[in-house]
Amino acid sequence: MLKTPYYQIDIAALKQNLQIVQRLCDLSGAKALLALKCFATWGVFDEMTPYLHGTTSSSLNEVRLGKEEFGEDKETHAYSVAYSADEIDEVLTYADKIIFNSFNQLHAFKDKAKAQGIPVGLRINPKTSNSSFIIADPARPFSRLGEHDIEKIKPVIDDITGVMIHNNCENNSFEAFSDSLADIEAKFGELFYQLEWVSLGGGIHFIAPDYPLEKLAQRLKSFSEKYGVQVYLEPGEACIHNAAKLVTTVLDTLHNGKPLAVVDASIEAHMLDLLIYRETAPLVQINDEACQITSQQSDDSTIIYGKSCLAGDIFGEYALDKPLTIGDKVSFGNAAGYTMVKKNWFNGVAMPAIVICDEQGELTVQKTFGYEDFKASLS
Repeated sequence: MLKTPYYQIDIAALKQNLQIVQRLCDLSGAKALLALKCFATWGVFDEMTPYLHGTTSSSLNEVRLGKEEFGEDKETHAYSVAYSADEIDEVLTYADKIIFNSFNQLHAFKDKAKAQGIPVGLRINPKTSNSSFIIADPARPFSRLGEHDIEKIKPVIDDITGVMIHNNCENNSFEAFSDSLADIEAKFGELFYQLEWVSLGGGIHFIAPDYPLEKLAQRLKSFSEKYGVQVYLEPGEACIHNAAKLVTTVLDTLHNGKPLAVVDASIEAHMLDLLIYRETAPLVQINDEACQITSQQSDDSTIIYGKSCLAGDIFGEYALDKPLTIGDKVSFGNAAGYTMVKKNWFNGVAMPAIVICDEQGELTVQKTFGYEDFKASLS
């Protein structure tokens, strides 16, 4: 029996998502790049490469990982909010395209990129977005993410071959996306005719069962044909949604007005995004019984806590058929996106192993972490 806690990646579920991504690309002509900021567990990259065109990054480490582990024959796009002068040369050794966030960065480093024959892009900010969270809104007031003034972009148009626009976050509405793209065209369309490629970023939840994929494909295809550009998408969550779970064990139970349970993992250390966004972890399995339980509060609902000392280290509150007991196995779903890339050693809590479940249901331990990893993360 595997020792908890561990992240379990489901290859069958992963491929279901990737097949939808591939179909969208086939229908639209767009290219899809895995957003490593969301998911960078390279142990399953071999399963992902047949469906995707490459990777996009947010740092030197990510662009290197994309080049080294996703395949030499795949595209490796480099982007960062700001590159330092002492890392740009190394970034350029891995990048097939490099996208700068600002005019300052463009002017500082474009000549180095061009000298190596690497296409240069600029991030632009339409100052509108589809995001429910201010913390994740690229168009939030006073945003630093990209340039927005078309009159200042025009003078540098000959320095770039494309642009990146990322202004969606978990947007599951085709109509909202299409309207947003129309707004972007109205603001920047005259520039697109002079470019070779346009990346529309990620955050489009087109893998939802009821999402009109064909409409999205046609919208992207029409955009591409109108301006004569290659369209790129940068899916992260769309690639790995519901393709992993965090498996934990109940270590203790208490009662303080409501039933409480403490598991051997931590929301702060192992599913940090949920804490940041004040969301509940979906409860998908108790022992061997599958379930789909989200936040349900009542007089006798159970609050499941993590084991760190943070008072608010809470996975969620759930209405359960029967009380949890010490030793129960509790699994939380959708534990791939923004989990493993954000895991940390707060309190020195044991780091979950990474386990891969193949299409036959066989489990393989991909990676374990111990004291030496904890110690090495410090000094």
